Amino acid sequence: MLVYLDSNIVIYLIEQPALWGPRARSRVAALRSNHDEIVASDLTRMECRIRPTATGDAQGLALFDSFFSSSDVRVVGLTPSVCDRATIIRATHGLKPMDALHVAAAVENRCDLFITNDTRLSGFPDIKVEVLP
Repeated sequence: MLVYLDSNIVIYLIEQPALWGPRARSRVAALRSNHDEIVASDLTRMECRIRPTATGDAQGLALFDSFFSSSDVRVVGLTPSVCDRATIIRATHGLKPMDALHVAAAVENRCDLFITNDTRLSGFPDIKVEVLP
């Protein structure tokens, strides 16, 4: 199964905040044990790298870079077809630009599941959305 991780899930996984970190770690561990393919986009990578870059946190940046370069994570690009799909999603569903790009990247790359912590995305009809419990 192809599973797209929204930026918030990757941030929780790497930064391990008290409430959401263990949940993200557990969910991603389950994906890996099921041999599901983890998918993220260049947008996910960019969003995750902002805070450690802004704060000069070289160790945090290295953790994110290690995640995105790991052999079980596929990073997909924001191609013209992804941007075109995001345009349609934004126009018809009213999602914010970044959310539309994330969902479009998942749909265009034929992901089976989109995992997020954003409940506003839970009703999106073009892909199964799982809100992290």
